Amino acid sequence: MIDLPIDSLKNNFLSQLKTEHLVVEAETGSGKSTRLPLWAKDLGRVLVIEPRRIACTSLAQYLAEQHGEQVGQSIGYAIKLETRFQPTSQIVFVTPGVALRWYSENQLADFDIIIVDEFHERRWDTDLLVALFKKHKQHRLVVTSATIEGEKLARYIGANRLQAQGRNYQVSVIHRANESRQLPDSRQLEQRIKVEVLQALESTHGDILVFLPGRKEITQCAQMLSGLDGVLVAPLHASVTDTQRELALKQQELPKVVLATNVAETSLTIPNIAVVIDSGLERRTEQRNGRTTLSLKHISQASAKQRSGRAGRVMDGVSVRLYGEHAALSTVTPAEMHRESLTEAMLASACCGELLTQLEFLEPLPEKSLQQAHTILSDMQAIDSEGLVTEHGRMIYPLPIDALLADLVTRMPSKALKEVMIDYTAALATPAKLYRVNGNEEERELLAQQESKGCDGQIAVGLIRGKEFSGLSVDMLALTEAQALSEQMRSLFGLPQLEVASRYDHNEWLNAIATLHPELVFVRRVKRKEALANGELEVIIGRESRLPNSVESALVLDTHSVPGRGVKQTLTLATEMMPIDINKLKSLPLGEWQQGKTIVTDEGTLVQMELVYAGRVVATKQEVAQGELAIQPMLEAVKSGEKLAGLYAHRKAEIDHWRMYIELGLSEQNDHDNIEFDRWFTEQLVLLELSELDELDLFCADDFCFEGIPQWQYQDFSEQYPLSLSLGDLNLDVEYFPARKLVYVVHRDGLRKGGPKRWELPRWAGWKVQYKKASRVVDVK
Repeated sequence: MIDLPIDSLKNNFLSQLKTEHLVVEAETGSGKSTRLPLWAKDLGRVLVIEPRRIACTSLAQYLAEQHGEQVGQSIGYAIKLETRFQPTSQIVFVTPGVALRWYSENQLADFDIIIVDEFHERRWDTDLLVALFKKHKQHRLVVTSATIEGEKLARYIGANRLQAQGRNYQVSVIHRANESRQLPDSRQLEQRIKVEVLQALESTHGDILVFLPGRKEITQCAQMLSGLDGVLVAPLHASVTDTQRELALKQQELPKVVLATNVAETSLTIPNIAVVIDSGLERRTEQRNGRTTLSLKHISQASAKQRSGRAGRVMDGVSVRLYGEHAALSTVTPAEMHRESLTEAMLASACCGELLTQLEFLEPLPEKSLQQAHTILSDMQAIDSEGLVTEHGRMIYPLPIDALLADLVTRMPSKALKEVMIDYTAALATPAKLYRVNGNEEERELLAQQESKGCDGQIAVGLIRGKEFSGLSVDMLALTEAQALSEQMRSLFGLPQLEVASRYDHNEWLNAIATLHPELVFVRRVKRKEALANGELEVIIGRESRLPNSVESALVLDTHSVPGRGVKQTLTLATEMMPIDINKLKSLPLGEWQQGKTIVTDEGTLVQMELVYAGRVVATKQEVAQGELAIQPMLEAVKSGEKLAGLYAHRKAEIDHWRMYIELGLSEQNDHDNIEFDRWFTEQLVLLELSELDELDLFCADDFCFEGIPQWQYQDFSEQYPLSLSLGDLNLDVEYFPARKLVYVVHRDGLRKGGPKRWELPRWAGWKVQYKKASRVVDVK
């Protein structure tokens, strides 16, 4: 077996692990992911937690081959939808999600040693697991990291710290940028990648690894490189087939270009890599308004180091970075718990018997995110008021989907709707999009005939159930994965399999989703028709969306964030939309009914009620103006002079003078912010218990007295501080700002072209006087 830098730690590792937790720091390529599990099994049964599925399967496969056996014997793995291990397996590789579900069942009592690999990636589920292990102290714990500060981590879990120095091979770094501070850029990425690949093929005899942000860019680059003779192009991401993974991870006779997401940053050894080409980009989750979305981001310096290290695993190599040497990259990638919704983490913690707020983490969790998560889970009835998991919470947690989708599945009101929600959820939970809509206009018209609603959910469910559509490019790998997930969940709920799926009513399905989660309902902006909002979040209709222009509201089941024009601006695209009749919104628990205009008819006075949601009126209804609804019509009638003529002008002047009286410090009362006519007169109407407009005819203006400036002082005060002035050919309104000793005389009307003279105005001793006409303001002297 080849010597690796990690081998120098073996004796210390085994001797200290008997009594201590360990933090093992080693550079990428040092061998920690393969050596440590083999050493640890001498001291007990080992569970290795890897951040990604492909790392679990590849490492288990590699170690099994080294032992001359099949995966699933002494070395196995468990990932979503696939399990290959036995109760007697000494080493089991799992993803953090699997480890958490097992922990909720028996606190991982079947294992003696837990290895948390690649902790520096700071996934929320990994952070949660380490916090649980730290609190309960039931296992010997090994945490490995290539970039995070080891001393801080060791103090956190109370561990000894081991460090492996050096690496077997060196990597030189080259930057391709117009200037040293240039940031990573996605524009024309596939063309720039091709240039670098062609140059690398000429200068090296080894293989090439290209880091790209996602499957979309991998597909584009693969198409760009497809014409190269004698070169294999191998994609590598979370959803590749076993055949594709073998092609990417094993040395081939022909030169090979591996196009990978950041799944290849850690744990995986790709032999014969001589050149790494780094786009400097990744798709990273982040929280927006309580929901987690996927955004295109610049990688951190730590990730850049990890990516370069892939070229130094089995030979000296070169790392080509498509950005400037001094680009302003963050030092490390922020921990997921600090950039994502904590809904999943809080539910997982509750199912493991712990309150998330009571666990100790490497850094304190954001209070706002904790509060949002508690509210969301409480509304789902997944946790109680104290944060403890409910039966419903225990039901939705084990499902291999996020909490919101699990809540929708479990609470669908009928078997047929539960089936269709499972099928659509399977499509949403699959990392890759099932299909792309072709640009061909004729094919799009055929598609519109086959699915006339413009509903993404209808198409996704149809594909999963075996239906074919025109105008779509279907990703068969993603479809197969989604169908497998659907079958798994159908079995969990005892529902028919896909080939005998039940029929469902489309409108009943939409209404059920909207009723259970009204926050998923978005309505179009009035002036920006390409945008929709739900009062918390605004989304832009995605480029491939088929949402008809006539549709005013839709359910938004998935979003994707991209950088906007501004430095800190982000655009959120709606990528999964289901049109819903805007007329249905008034029967849903959303928005707020507000009192609108008054309508006077021969039969009486009516009030138009408006349902306001996300800033626009989505429904109206008329109600008789009586009780509380009569207040606004009475107020309007008085202000217009239709009822109690003269009351409004006189009382408003008295109230305005009283506000000024207080501001001048002439009263012991100092709170004047809430004193205005509408509020005062409404209070009078409520005190008198008036409930109909015509009841005002029983009163006169003198029945509504305002108690402000004492009557014996009021006439002098109002003459000293008039609210309006008539200078013959010029009429003015007067505004006072006592705190600034400023008076505005504001042009209302009149024939005079110029402004007032100072001698024409009241004395206002010690006050600065300015004349205001439209936007022009001048001093009056």
